[in-house]
Formats: sequence, C-alpha cells, structure tokens
Amino acid sequence: MLDLERLRALHSVATYGSVSAAADVLHVTTSAVSQQLAKLERETGQKLLERHGRGVRLTDAAELLVTHAENILSLVERAQSDLEAHRGAVVGRLSMAAFATAVRGLVPEALASLRRDHPDLAVSVHETDPMQSIPLVARGDLDMAVVQDWNNQPLTLPDNLQRGFICDDVADIALPSTHCLAHRDRIHLKELAGDAWISSSPNSICCEWLNHTLRRHECEPNIAHTAYEIPTQLVMVAAGLGNAILPRLGRDALPPTVSIVEVEPVMTRRIFAIWREEAARRPAIRATLDALRTTGACLPERSS
Repeated sequence: MLDLERLRALHSVATYGSVSAAADVLHVTTSAVSQQLAKLERETGQKLLERHGRGVRLTDAAELLVTHAENILSLVERAQSDLEAHRGAVVGRLSMAAFATAVRGLVPEALASLRRDHPDLAVSVHETDPMQSIPLVARGDLDMAVVQDWNNQPLTLPDNLQRGFICDDVADIALPSTHCLAHRDRIHLKELAGDAWISSSPNSICCEWLNHTLRRHECEPNIAHTAYEIPTQLVMVAAGLGNAILPRLGRDALPPTVSIVEVEPVMTRRIFAIWREEAARRPAIRATLDALRTTGACLPERSS
C-alpha cells in the first residue's frame, strides 16, 4: 500500500521544483524528504527522480503518480473535514494568511475571540499579500487566507477555492500637507493627474489596482517609490515624495505633515476569507470566518 506521507513528499517536490524546497514547505530536513522518496521508489518498484543539471526532475512514472497523489490528498482532506464536521467540535490547527492592514486592524481581535470561545483550536497567522497567499491556499500549504479586492477590479479565484465576505473598507488619499489640494475635503482622482505616487511592491494586489484605477481615470501612473508597509509610505508622503492610497482599516497615527482627503469616486475594497472546497465543512473554518465577520462588523467608522 502506498504511504500517504511519501506521496505528500513526492507531490511537494513536483509542486515546488526541488527536494530542498519541498523540505522547507513540509518543515522537515532535505534528508528526510530524500528518504521518503527512496522508500516510495522501493514501494512502487520504479525510479521516480532523475538528475537534471544540479537538481532533479520527475520521471514519467513519478508524473503519473503525482496526478493520483493530488486526488488522494484531496480526498484525505475532505475526509478529515467530514470527520470534524461530524464531531462538531472546533479543534485542531488552522494556518491562515492575511495582508498587512488586516493583520493589524482585523485579525488580532478575531483570534482573541477564537481563543476564548474555542481553546482547542490553534491558529497561526502569516502576513502575506493576496497575490502570494491565494496559490498557497489553493495548493494546500495554508488552510485559509484573508484577502481583498476592489470595487472596480474583482479578484479571480481558482476553481477549488470558496470565499466568505467579511467587511468593506474605504480608502482615502494621503497627500503631503504642502500639496495644493491638501486643504480640500474631497477631490477627484483626475485632479491628481501627473502626480508622483508611493505604492506597495510592484507584484502586490494594491499596486496593480492603483495602476488600473489611475488609467481608468485617464491618469497615467507615475509610481515613483514603492514600500510594502503603509507607515513607511506615509513617512515618504510626509517628506513630499508623492501621494499614497490609505485604507481606513488598521490606520495608525499620521505624521503631522500628511493630510488625508476623501476621493471621488469612493474607493472601496472588499475583504473576504478564502479556503479550499475540500475543507469547507471544517468547523474550524466556519468558526474563524464567524469571528472575522463579527470583528469586521464591530469596527468603528473611520473618518478621514
């Protein structure tokens, strides 16, 4: 009979491209993965890996086995989910990713309520941009993720993922206090045509959205600087280096030389959780979503 953990090791090598990368994901040593694969070769009586330059590649037999491994691992997860649902208890471990402002403004209170109400559930959180967390959930490396999309640019998810809405979040414009429009209560994006912008890293969902939104309003983007953390972006705004989009969720104290102005049309992002279809019946998934929704509904209205 094929061993499940050995199939998992082979599947991880196929997914991540190397034995060392698979070891990192599985939180074991490279030697442990190699031993699992060697045992799997003896079980199947076929060679599964062959040298390719400095690395390895899967043989035809391994590729065939990986296809079955994906189905087997999916069925195992579904069985575990069904057993937890039958038991009805919120127990076990749940790994979750969330983007930066959600980690700061939403997740901590939700996790605190989960710890009070469900002490047998252990949740670990990783700060990750949705562009990275979505494939991690789809592959099974994470159980759940808190992600976002914007009212004018919906997020497309892989077919094996489900989503649950948490809350909406409004964003404003952060301007240097010396900006000619900093005194206004409300501005239109078109009025900022030609301005320099400070945004998160180019491969992040927020940077892609900013480029998309500015172009829709006939403003060719001028992303002058990038910084992943919003407090760093605000320091750069305070120095007069450009404007930034500032969500209200997780908003910290502002530098004294930064002005916050509401924008037309209103920029709203939708925050929701995602998980794999196979895990949908897990009580831990439902309890975590409920805690996030409760926290999101109780967030105070933030004015600019």
